[in-house]
Amino acid sequence: MSNAQSNPPSTGFSHEKVETSNFLMIVLILLVVAIGGLVEIVPLFFQKSTTEAVQGVKPYTALQLAGRDIYLREGCYNCHSQMIRPFRAETLRYGHYSVAGEFVYDRPFQWGSKRTGPDLHRVGGKYSDEWHRIHLVNPRDVVPESNMPAYPWLEKNRLDPVQVQRSLRALRTVGVPYTDEEIAKAPEAVKGKTEMDALVAYLQGMGLALK
Repeated sequence: MSNAQSNPPSTGFSHEKVETSNFLMIVLILLVVAIGGLVEIVPLFFQKSTTEAVQGVKPYTALQLAGRDIYLREGCYNCHSQMIRPFRAETLRYGHYSVAGEFVYDRPFQWGSKRTGPDLHRVGGKYSDEWHRIHLVNPRDVVPESNMPAYPWLEKNRLDPVQVQRSLRALRTVGVPYTDEEIAKAPEAVKGKTEMDALVAYLQGMGLALK
């Protein structure tokens, strides 16, 4: 009687089997992580605050989109985040905290926490176009203590109108509401423009929907 109580019949599945089998442990961990991730992520696709644009947010113009591509190409996101967190210290310095509805047309969005330089989400309109140009050519001319690299070649490089048009067309396939007319006019909108023009246009359009 005592032996039966101390040695319950095996059910075929036990903690010992899981803990002594690397393969089984890995499979179960992946299963738990997958279920947990789905529970957290799937509801976000049905929340208006994360799927609908904030009032005033519009798709990038052809010039702004070209500037955003240059921003990514030059790795600006490695030092500058575009996510103001809802903390007093951040909102006092940078402005209104970031909300998901401001990024519905970003592919990919630029949220993050890596900051060697300041957050740029509300930089639009904060400085003049000329300030940005000087800053990009030689940051030390306007911020003496800056350790940001210079980007003088942006003034010389011309935009490729065909590539800009392709970018608009590609973004429309993933849901950005560009019209046929906007795509058709894209090459003319960036004709003769430099990469500096494009990047400044992108910076000046950041974070204007919420103040």
